[in-house]
Amino acid sequence: MTCRDWSSAAVALAMISAGVIAAGAQPQQPIPDFSSAQFGWLADTEFLPPPSGPGPVTFDRAHPYVRNNTSGQPTFRIADTSNPILQPWVAARMNKDNREVLAGKFAFTARSTCWPAGVPGFLVFGCGARTVYFVQTPSEVLMINNGDQQVRHVYLNVPHSARPAASWYGESIGHYENRDTLVVDTIGLNDRTFIDNYRTPHTAQLHVIERWRLIGAKMIEVNVRVEDEGAFTTPWQARQVYQRSDEGPLIEMVCAENNANFFSRDIAPIPSAAKADF
Repeated sequence: MTCRDWSSAAVALAMISAGVIAAGAQPQQPIPDFSSAQFGWLADTEFLPPPSGPGPVTFDRAHPYVRNNTSGQPTFRIADTSNPILQPWVAARMNKDNREVLAGKFAFTARSTCWPAGVPGFLVFGCGARTVYFVQTPSEVLMINNGDQQVRHVYLNVPHSARPAASWYGESIGHYENRDTLVVDTIGLNDRTFIDNYRTPHTAQLHVIERWRLIGAKMIEVNVRVEDEGAFTTPWQARQVYQRSDEGPLIEMVCAENNANFFSRDIAPIPSAAKADF
């Protein structure tokens, strides 16, 4: 995005935050305001379980996950494939991946290999160390993760396309509810991303519904529902929590140039386009 684009977005953001309505526009209902040019939102390290019912994949208890910059030796995530939500082929693929990682293979994450996170992977992109910024306009919500500037577009108050083409972030359609919640419905996802940082695969049937709820002035809670008959035995739910992060404006954070491993050949290659997009 160019400096001019960011300037335009900042102006629109400031107008919305201040409650300014363009001349001739009708007054709009209050909405949850996630946006600011001066602060963003920092997520938890992984999906949290729902209050009840089937929940997300977590770590294998025999191989506890230890995050960087905490006490103890950091480890890669090893998935608990006994979770009953997993179809047999998904569990088998993840078991193979677990064995390879335990044998010394570099464990894939979207952030570490500079690939798009997808949905709902965007909510755990960067393993809890990357800040998300919002730009809200009457017709669209932009979610921008400062790790490699991953961007999601959520189009407001419009129907889904009849046959959306499969893409990394799919087609996200949203609307506001109850002055405190943004509801986002996403379809049209390709099958090249993972659900989470445990490398849980999915199919192109994936359907994700998120409810982004503003709690007070310094917390966002996201309730996620995941449906994919090709990969999961049942729909399941998860939670994510974002805390306000007063670290200032969005900064450029390059990923691709740093995607190098001089001691191993098993790292994913730097992403590249098959053809120009302009």
